Amino acid sequence: MNEVNIDINCDVGEGLDNEHQLFQYISSCSIACGGHAGNRESMEKVARLAKESRIKIGAHPSYPDRPNFGRRTMEISSEVLAHSIQEQIRDLESILDNQSVDLHHIKAHGALYNDMVKNTALASTFLSAIEKYKERTFIYVPYGSTVAVQALKRGFKIKYEAFADRSYNVDLGLVSRSHPKALIQDCQKVLQHLLFMVKHSKVSTVDAVEIKMRAETFCIHGDSPSALRILMYLDQELPKHNIKIKR
Repeated sequence: MNEVNIDINCDVGEGLDNEHQLFQYISSCSIACGGHAGNRESMEKVARLAKESRIKIGAHPSYPDRPNFGRRTMEISSEVLAHSIQEQIRDLESILDNQSVDLHHIKAHGALYNDMVKNTALASTFLSAIEKYKERTFIYVPYGSTVAVQALKRGFKIKYEAFADRSYNVDLGLVSRSHPKALIQDCQKVLQHLLFMVKHSKVSTVDAVEIKMRAETFCIHGDSPSALRILMYLDQELPKHNIKIKR
């Protein structure tokens, strides 16, 4: 196989203070901007470190639900949600402007990200909220999702994202975190999961069914207890398979 360049991203700024370790091994990051975690102080700190590390920076807006870390579907009006998303991104963008850094991408967090896989109205609300960014900023979205289809029709620039440390169902949805096999924490299993997606443009589901799936950026959750160990292992092993993290 010819050398392949991939993007590895982490969700950061979520209170673990481990970014100085993670940034050695990734090429882009999504910074929590107040909806589920994060505040101005954390955003400034993480953005500065990402700039120093030459890491591409994205906004990581969420349902405005800090008590549940943005991981539960929220009953909220489209107007209130759109305003919250815009405010979250605007807060991070003002910090990036002060540091002379461009906003590279926008990636929804948690339940909001997962709900937009199939919810047409929610995807439309999200895209309308970030309309002003579509000419200059990528959106990280899952392959085959409702939000991806809508984004392309509306002229957004997208990058398909897959999760290297999460298991998939046959409908390409993520296996529920309540399932014992939802999280992939073993370094070798993460590597094999990632290699299969990169080499074959398919994913092997939790039930060992192979499903077509494209991806250009691969996420390792920054709040996972195994995140650093996994990233260090990938950094060591991926070059052996002619795969390079594009920094």
